[in-house]
Amino acid sequence: MTENAGDRRPLASRNTRWAQGIARWLAQRAVTPNQISQASMLAAALAGGAFWWAGDMQGPGRIVLLVCAALFCQLRLLCNLFDGMVAVEGGKGAPDGPFWNEFPDRIADILILTGVGYGIDVPELGWAAASFAVLTAYVRELGRANGLPSDFCGPMAKPQRMAIITAAALLSMLEPLWKGQDEVLAVALSVIALGAAITVLRRSLRIVRALKQARPL
Repeated sequence: MTENAGDRRPLASRNTRWAQGIARWLAQRAVTPNQISQASMLAAALAGGAFWWAGDMQGPGRIVLLVCAALFCQLRLLCNLFDGMVAVEGGKGAPDGPFWNEFPDRIADILILTGVGYGIDVPELGWAAASFAVLTAYVRELGRANGLPSDFCGPMAKPQRMAIITAAALLSMLEPLWKGQDEVLAVALSVIALGAAITVLRRSLRIVRALKQARPL
């Protein structure tokens, strides 16, 4: 089994010249898609740790940690982009590729979102966002298990989750201007949790509808 090229998340960045160039460079090196997928968990752990540590910091130290968190979130997404490109376009897919294509993403979501939650001293909100994020992938894979194409619909799929939390990290650096503390990240986690819950419901309804149409009672 290798990643199915016809059942991948549609990404405009995959067709850009810079992404194709980096993917070719990686494919020509002793780098495997599985290693890139595994690196995404390290990037997520560093992002989550930076968010958590930033909660105890003020001033320049907090700004540095928030910038690092945002960068590591984006590095996680780049790993998600290049593991598939090296596997499919680079022809380096492995038999256990499907596992490493999915499992690290679930760990990454948990590490980043719970890290934010603990950093703002609202761990339950972080766990709620992480739980619904994992459920979005579970429902997508449930559809595939029933013979349906992967459903990447939103409103809070993985790219949207990472875009929101990255933007929130950067915007949080401006909180001293209104003497705030952690409000931006709390709002971002709430939006992610609610949006992911809506995504789970939407994907579930689409699966049920598709199954009923394919297999009428």
